[in-house]
Formats: sequence, structure tokens, C-alpha cells
Amino acid sequence: MTIDPKTKLANPGPATAFTDRAAKKEVLKDIIRDLHRGGDVDALKQRFAGLVRDVSGAEIGAMEQELMAEGLPEEEVRKLCDVHVKVFAESLDAQPAPQAVPGHPLRTLADENRALETLVAETRAVLDHVRSEPGHRDWAADRARLASLAGSLALIERHYLKKENQLFPRLEAKGVSGPSKVMWAVHDDIRAHLKEFRRVVEMGDAALVLNTGSWVLQEISDMVGKEEKVLFPMCLEMFADADWVKVKKGEEEIGYAWIAPAPAWPSAAGPAAPAADTGTDLHLDTGVLTAEQVDLMLTHLPVDISFVDENDTVRYYSATAERIFPRSPGVIGRKVQNCHPPKSVDVVERILAAFRSGERDEAAFWIESQGKFIHIRYFAMRDKQGSYRGALEVTQDVTAIRGLKGERRLLDWDRKADGEV
Repeated sequence: MTIDPKTKLANPGPATAFTDRAAKKEVLKDIIRDLHRGGDVDALKQRFAGLVRDVSGAEIGAMEQELMAEGLPEEEVRKLCDVHVKVFAESLDAQPAPQAVPGHPLRTLADENRALETLVAETRAVLDHVRSEPGHRDWAADRARLASLAGSLALIERHYLKKENQLFPRLEAKGVSGPSKVMWAVHDDIRAHLKEFRRVVEMGDAALVLNTGSWVLQEISDMVGKEEKVLFPMCLEMFADADWVKVKKGEEEIGYAWIAPAPAWPSAAGPAAPAADTGTDLHLDTGVLTAEQVDLMLTHLPVDISFVDENDTVRYYSATAERIFPRSPGVIGRKVQNCHPPKSVDVVERILAAFRSGERDEAAFWIESQGKFIHIRYFAMRDKQGSYRGALEVTQDVTAIRGLKGERRLLDWDRKADGEV
């Protein structure tokens, strides 16, 4: 029997358990459409309660994906995703948290969230003290503590990188990209607001510190909820063991936030991958090298390299010892547009279009980050016939180069060994 949502709304009865998952999803989408048209949140919560018994995080993710595919702007989904979760909050709270054994990537992310919640609570306690203390008599001590806590909060970058480089690509491979784009945009908001929080703490303006700190801590807490109620259940439902093995490998390359390296995960153990044929000769334009020699050359260059082919697919990045911008194996085979935050995609598209058309052969940017001056260049790669074959990204820390003066014509190892520059 088909249930007409409008009929149920006019004559609400007991909550209906939909056995047809597609029908249930259409009801959820209809509620969200009304929400985006400006519908009352409380009324829509009542409508939800009268129509369906429960909803999972995976279903919310699938619903958002379909709405975006139908033309709902990504920015609109991002702006109202907090409201989506609020409408379905009671149902989501009733869902058991995803469970995973120690060492499983999902358990690692959850353990990081527990550590993050402790850090957020400590930061809030200091802000509460600043807010309640007459005349901010202990401001100097509170400010020093907040500076330390803000530095610890900055490790959230590793947590978000694991999501962006490990979970999102695998969801995309299974046809689900909408929720990832929305969440990545929120990551960037949190990154910017954390940076601003650290700046105002350094400035020493207590009022700005209270406003900025309270705002970003709420954003961080909300993101923890979205991860554990929407993203993690979706991944657990859609990923096979082989996917999680790949996520585990990338996790180890990116590193951990606030917790010790995760223990070995039994499912990650298995037959070793066949060794690459490092002895094969590669006949190049001006020489012959083995695959091993090429790999050694690329990973010992004083620059980070990434290569995107003519179809905008990421084919390679140089796994140097200390990459400026972290990468993990999850980006290989991914469309380059999905490897950038949503706000940067237009720039990426413009560069690639100019390269493909032959209008441009190079694009360059430079930024200052964590005390480093970073030079980023993109080069169009063309074959001997002039056909576009892809783009090369070259990233270099040029801080020391910019500081060079005069000349050095002699080997100077001894003085460097004594600590002199």
C-alpha cells in the first residue's frame, strides 16, 4: 500500500514503519525539500515523527546525495545540514553508535573524537572563567592557557585529513559524493575559525576571544555529532573489508590527533602485496633508468610533485619524507576536483580548462603557512604532438631560498656541522 505523505500529515496517526526503503527515503526528501523552502522546524519534526519510526545516518547521507543530484545547490545543503540533523535528532540519538575493534580506522576516528571532546571541554572551562571573572584579573594566565589549548585544537587537521583523503574518496567510488562535499566545506569553515581564534588570543582581546572561541567550539562539537551519527554509519554500511584495509594504510601515513598510534588491526593483516618490478628498464628520451631509480629520484627531489592525467584523474604523488601538504593513497584514481575543498574547485576547473585549451601552460601561487613561504606551481604537460596529457603540481618550501644573500662558491659542510648557517 502506498502512503500519501500529505494525507498522513492532515490526519496523523501512529508512526509508520516503512518496509520499502525507497518510499521511506522519498518521505525524508519531501520533508527536507519543505525545510529548504523555509518550513517550520518544529512542525517538520512532528511530521517526521508521524511518518516514520526511525532514520539512520546512512539514510540521511543518501537522501542528501539524491537531492543534490536533483539540483538542490550544494551550498544550500551545507547551510542547512545542521537543521537536517536537528529535525532527525531524536531518531539519530536512538541509533547505537557504530562499534569497531581497537585498531580499526573507525575506532581510531572515534577515539580521536573522545580526546577532542575532552579538549573542547577544557577550552570551554577556561572561556567560562574569563566570562565570569570580574575585571579579568587572571586574564594573563587564562590567555596563556587558551593559546596552548588552541595549539592542541589545531591537530584537528590530521583528523579531517583522514576523512578527506581516506573516507571521502571511497564514498565517491560508491557513487556518494554530496555529503562529503558538504562536510569538507564545514571543515574549511572550522579551519578558518580556529585560525582566527588563535589570532585573537594572540591579540589579547578578551571579548573577541570569548565570541570566536565559543563559536568554533560549537562548530567542532556539531561536527563530531555529524561524523558519528551520519558519516561513520554510512561508511560502515557501504565499505567492504578491503576498503577499510586501504583506509588503515592511509591513516598511518597521515598520522594521529591527540592519541597514540592505533594498535594493529587483525583484518589489515593478510598476504603481502607483490613487490614492484624495480629492475625493469625504462627507456627515456635521454637515458635508461629502472623503476626503482625513477621512484628514488622523485622522492628525493626538494619539491612535492602530484600528477593529474588528461582526464583529471590523480595518477601519482611523490611520497617524500615530509610533504608540505599531506597526501595518502586514497587520492590515487580520484578526480582532482574532489581532492580540493568546494570553495577551490572553480579555480581548479579554470586552470585545467586553460591548460586543455592551450591558453595557458603554467599557473603559480604562493602562500605563508606556519612560518613557511610555500611556492605552488602547476604546469600543463603536452606530448611531442602538442596534445594535452595532464597537469603537474610542484610545491616547494622556499623560505630558506628567499633568505639567501651574497654567494657561496665553496663547500661549507664543516661550518654547518658546527651549527653555523
